[in-house]
Parts: sequence; structure tokens; C-alpha cells
Amino acid sequence: MALGFGIIGCGMISNFHARAIADTPGAKLVACFDQVPAAAERLAGATGCRAYPTLDAMLADPAVHVVTVGTPSGAHLEPAVAAAKAGKHVIVEKPLEITLKRCDRIIDACAKAGVTLSTIFPSRFHDTSVTLKRAIDQGRFGRLTVGDAYVKWYRTQAYYDSGAWRGTWELDGGGALMNQAIHSVDLLTWLMGPVVEVRAQTGLLAHERIAVEDVAMAVVRFASGAMGVIEASTAIYPGYLKRIEIHGTAGSAVMEEEDFVKWDFAKKKPQDEVIHAKMAEKKSGGGGAADPAAIGHHGHARQFRDVVHAIKKGRSPLVDGAEGRRSVEIILAIYKSAETGTAVKLPLRADPVLKARKVGVGRTGSR
Repeated sequence: MALGFGIIGCGMISNFHARAIADTPGAKLVACFDQVPAAAERLAGATGCRAYPTLDAMLADPAVHVVTVGTPSGAHLEPAVAAAKAGKHVIVEKPLEITLKRCDRIIDACAKAGVTLSTIFPSRFHDTSVTLKRAIDQGRFGRLTVGDAYVKWYRTQAYYDSGAWRGTWELDGGGALMNQAIHSVDLLTWLMGPVVEVRAQTGLLAHERIAVEDVAMAVVRFASGAMGVIEASTAIYPGYLKRIEIHGTAGSAVMEEEDFVKWDFAKKKPQDEVIHAKMAEKKSGGGGAADPAAIGHHGHARQFRDVVHAIKKGRSPLVDGAEGRRSVEIILAIYKSAETGTAVKLPLRADPVLKARKVGVGRTGSR
């Protein structure tokens, strides 16, 4: 039997969710809801699912087994908890939420209800990411020494002006780090291991009428002793492919979007030749470097397939709630370090108090 999916929040990201569901065996989009009825009707008209007038009505539908939450980042908590209480499995767009307390409330609600929870980080499911992770686990890099993430993107002022939630602490939860670079933050810590300390600076240099950063730079130390840099910006014209660099005493690899541009190891293996051949056929486009809509949905589809398989097999998905929480914690530590001018150690015992930030706001719109 196919699992019925319902989409909460019918903005731009809902299109990617709908395409991913359509490409997932054992899944079918059956329902959607948005606080703006026209948005839900648009998605329903395009996909053939049913648009519901209220969230409660959609969650009461027995044909809905799984919901995806695509509301503004700081409004993930309320629909996710409501879905869990209704016995629905929950997939939440990144970030899981914008504070650790709100992340924990989602995680606890899903655990109490006995439903599956997954945070969307499709970059983990790209072929190059999986290959890179396998090489690290096999010890091909020797001792890891440096791991870097660079997200040098461009967003126009019109992008921020297009939604009242964009660029706010209350609903966006932050700027270039929390909204755009969180994918790379997640990927970096998945590859390099836990972050134990950050030192950072942030700035608002190129945009108006927003409260959050459009430039952020942090030096991080990992539990292994390795160090690294996280750079994120939406103020770099024309925007470049996101980049992950992993270095060690026996090897180095550099990944741009979904392509390797460097793959060098002291001890060669036959499969290295295949990777080098693919490097010559570099195919990644602009990704989301300048246009947030210019991304593929294949990463989402692979993650949705994992969630469906996890539900049917009774196992945890590859990216669960705890994994989704980890990148939020790192970003909050970076914000605190930038505000105080001091190093911040992880794990955080509680949400850092940020002077500019207001929390506790929630509504069910769309991102």
C-alpha cells in the first residue's frame, strides 16, 4: 500500500516536495494545506491532490500517513507537533526549527507519538556526498586535518522583500547561515564529525530591511582536533557553486555542488580513475547560487525514499530529528560567538541568548 502524503505550506518549496513524492515508489500525494487558500488550491490543481481549508481537517484524513512541513523556518514547530499528535509521520524542511528548545519539542512529540521524524538535507544523498563519506570512513584521508564549507551565493533585495518572513529572526531564524548555508553546515559535520568550538564574525553588508546577516565567517574545531572554516553569504555577485573541502594527511577532495573538482590520495585505488574521468565531465549547474528555485528535486526524492523505507521497515531514517538539530546548534553557536567576540564551545547546554533575537512566534504559512 502506498503511503499517503500531505504537504503543509504550499509556497515555492512545496513544488519540490510534490515532485519528490511523485518520484518515490510507495508514496502518493493526497492532500495539502496552506493558510493562504489560493496557494493550496494552486498546488492541488497542479498535482491532483485535495486542498484542505484547515490543518486539523487535513490531519483528520485517514488517507494521510506522512506530512511534509514547508512553512517558514520559525513556524515548523506547531504543525509538526500537531501532525505527530495526529499519528502522522513527519518530514520537516531544513532547519528543523530555529532554536534548540523548539527542535527538542518536535523531537519529543514525535518520539512520544511513536512516529518517524526526518529533517530534509538532500545534499547527503547526492552520489558525490556518499562517495566522499565512504572514503572518509575507509580512512583514505589518513588523519583529517581541515574541513571547509563555502557558500558564496547571491540574493537580490527583491528576494528578501518577496516575503515578510524572509530576513527576520522571528521566522527565518537567521540569514545566510540559517537559511542558505545550513545544508553545507550539515554536510560538513556529517563528514568531519562533531564541532566542539567556533569563533565567528557576521555582518549585514549589502541588503536593506532585513535583521539578519548576509555575510558570516567562522573558524571551527572538530572533536577529532581537525579545524575548518565555514563561510556563508548572500551578498556575492553573481553567486558561485557551494564548495566542500576535506583534507587529511593522506588525501584531499574538493566538491563543488554535486561534482568533484579535486580527488587526490597518496594510495591510489582503481575507482579513482572513474572519479577523475567524471571530473572531466563536470555537469553541475548553478544550483541555488543565484536563484533559490534553480535546484533539482532528486536529492529530496532520494531522501523521501529513505523515509518511506524507514517507516515500512520500522527503522530510523538516515537523517532523523537529532541529526537535523545538530546543524542548528552549530549555527546558533556561530551567532553567539559573533555577538560576543569570543569562542563558543559545543555542545550548548541551552539556547544562547541573542540580543537581536525574538522567539516563540509561530504560524502555518508557506516558505
